[in-house]
Amino acid sequence: MLLSILIWSLSLSDTTATPQPVADSVQTDYWVVRSVQIRGNQRTRERIILREMELKAGDTIRRPVLTEKLAWDQRKITNTNLFVTVDVAAREVGSQQIDIDVNLKERWYFFVIPIFDLADRNFNEWWYERGRSLRRTIYGARINYKNVTGNADRLNAIFEFGFARRTQVLYTLPYIDRAQKTGLSVGASYQTNKEVAYRSALDKLVYFRSEDLMRERFYTNVILTRRNQFYNFHRLELRYVRNSIADTVARLNPDYFLNGQSRQRYFLLSYLFTHDRRDAVAYPLQGHYFNLAANQYGLLPSDNLRLFELTASYTRYWPIGARLYASNSLRGKLSWPERQPYLNLRGLGYTSDFVRGYELYVIDGQRYGLLRNTLKYQLLNTRKQLNWMPLKQFNTVPLALYLNVFGDMGFVDNSLAQNYNSRLANSLLYGGGLALDIVTFYNIVGRISYSVNRQRQTGIFFSFTYDL
Repeated sequence: MLLSILIWSLSLSDTTATPQPVADSVQTDYWVVRSVQIRGNQRTRERIILREMELKAGDTIRRPVLTEKLAWDQRKITNTNLFVTVDVAAREVGSQQIDIDVNLKERWYFFVIPIFDLADRNFNEWWYERGRSLRRTIYGARINYKNVTGNADRLNAIFEFGFARRTQVLYTLPYIDRAQKTGLSVGASYQTNKEVAYRSALDKLVYFRSEDLMRERFYTNVILTRRNQFYNFHRLELRYVRNSIADTVARLNPDYFLNGQSRQRYFLLSYLFTHDRRDAVAYPLQGHYFNLAANQYGLLPSDNLRLFELTASYTRYWPIGARLYASNSLRGKLSWPERQPYLNLRGLGYTSDFVRGYELYVIDGQRYGLLRNTLKYQLLNTRKQLNWMPLKQFNTVPLALYLNVFGDMGFVDNSLAQNYNSRLANSLLYGGGLALDIVTFYNIVGRISYSVNRQRQTGIFFSFTYDL
């Protein structure tokens, strides 16, 4: 709690240092951009790169702000996740003229990734709560194909077997119009389980397993995106969902779909607004991020689910100085009505929204609030060139290490807490600890942390994310 107050105080008093302007050889206060030179984009079309740049050929730019604009253009190109390295610099070609040089090294875009994964929410639940059973593993293959046509489009496919079976396909084209503002995605997913978490008790998932099929889930969706400005994104999704469970599961928890039903079919309409001005999507150190989502479950009279949900989050990142960085994040959810199917009654612990220190718990509820605060110290930040590696997409390896101290607070409001014997809902939660983050190329981030929560429970926890 003290860490929360400290970081918010720092946030209110923070001022961003003004970047130093590039050296100028004359006294005029502006530059004229003669041209933008892009090198290294063997597959990516130039218009995809230029779409991310505020600086254009023919622009007149004040000298004191040039450095800052070059830095933000470099960050925006980096955040397309199409390149291993991005360098954007100005080169003087006359007394008042400059060329903008954009030097790129493209990623490897096609991956077939063997899957050996865990069926549980995270590694920590599998390690501490599920007996480290290899029976609870998933195997298969994941296909990630970025920049398929050079237009930053993506094709993702998942084929999973083992503890759970899933087939999923999604194709995304970020821009379908000449103005490069409107995008389109289409996808479908089919998943089956022989073991299902049919309820929670004492804030832990309770499973039932059978040799017969216990749950079947299918959806297909179409997503329309709009990006009118560099940092603002709109997303509208229409999804058809069909879920079913075995009669045994419906008897064990009649509220799984409500009223003992074994089938759930509905249309979902969702809208998401995102304002993203982070310096790096995978591991931001500066900037801010805001999103607001509204989800309406059930559109037609025949739909057997009626639920409205609002979620929002705001996160700010800023450098303090001397390799110190801070961030604070505020997140929340509201949903109606009070009586909801267990499958949709999601509070903290199911996704990345959780109080650190409570990784082993799920806290169901119709509403929640979460405050997360982090102080980071940069131990290392370097870029290694592996000359022995023949593939240039892999021979440049950035590596950074950060030591963190964190403190979180959260609250889950659940009017049905007694139904699931919850001890953590409707009470203040807080936790804190230390962590070491390892950040490298292809958005790979690994973390090992030690934390303690309000109940004085301690633990060592691990996490790993990537975006190939």
